[in-house]
Amino acid sequence: MSARSGLFLTFEGVEGVGKSTQARLAAEFLRSRGIQVVETREPGGTAVAERIRELVLHGATSDEPLTPRAELLLMFAARAQHLAAKIEPALAAGQWVICDRFTDATEAYQGSGRGLGNSMIRQLEDIAQGTRRPDLTLLLDADPAVTGPRRSARGGAQDRFEREDEAFFARVRAGYLEIARREPGRVRIVDASGPLGTVQQRIEAVLVETLSHE
Repeated sequence: MSARSGLFLTFEGVEGVGKSTQARLAAEFLRSRGIQVVETREPGGTAVAERIRELVLHGATSDEPLTPRAELLLMFAARAQHLAAKIEPALAAGQWVICDRFTDATEAYQGSGRGLGNSMIRQLEDIAQGTRRPDLTLLLDADPAVTGPRRSARGGAQDRFEREDEAFFARVRAGYLEIARREPGRVRIVDASGPLGTVQQRIEAVLVETLSHE
């Protein structure tokens, strides 16, 4: 990758690993090194995609629950819009993009968590993304004994995913770890069980290594 190319960096992990906080801190770290960074998230990231996010997280009702297949299709609809309107333009301009979740989350949550498998996901990935894949993925991982209490301690109303049981999150975590096993060159597992500052240092070490290859 040339020095003028943008880099697409994604943060992944189950609820409770501190993913969103660490993504923000990573963006601050990179900016301190003089790198232009665009922060975004999935589902969402653009006005249209955020409307889809609201539907996915809060739009289903007891009278009409969202089916796993409909949820999957909505994820990729939001992703296609997100890529076209925000991610691709930023990368083309030489900016780095840090995205809080991407297609690995779909494989882990819908593929493993919801039991849909990977066949449809691979097809939709090609349709929605073309050849675009993350350059580097930081998978924040911690034992359920750590992430479970963290989720329980959160205040406010819970979304559809946060209300899932521990068995669901165990399947999601297993799905993530399988992705890391399959793609060790792209996915770096970061131990997220320690204090925030310790996890931050681990991530910054990976970023420094990445910068050394630019």
